[in-house]
Amino acid sequence: MGEHEMVIADRLRQGRITAGLTQAQVATLLGLSRESITQIEAGRRRVKADESRQLADIYGVDIAWLTGDGEATDGLLEIRIRRAAQELANLSKEDLDKLLSVIRTLKEL
Repeated sequence: MGEHEMVIADRLRQGRITAGLTQAQVATLLGLSRESITQIEAGRRRVKADESRQLADIYGVDIAWLTGDGEATDGLLEIRIRRAAQELANLSKEDLDKLLSVIRTLKEL
């Protein structure tokens, strides 16, 4: 397997993890087996074009990043922000207020 294919496999794994999904969840969403997702992320199975589009949608990233053509930092930043927003939505009002206070303090440093 070439270097480009390994970049794709790694980004697929990073995207899934950062999106907070398990291989089994992604497999269900795509109608594949969990083993297929394992093989894709290990670089042992090529991703079909329609699967790439679906995965980009599921992970909330640009397909160019997912397929190794975009900058890694842009794609990861986008899905990290979405993941952070999901986590923030689960905080109590008190915990959210504390976190906002910490953020304000950090910005002042």
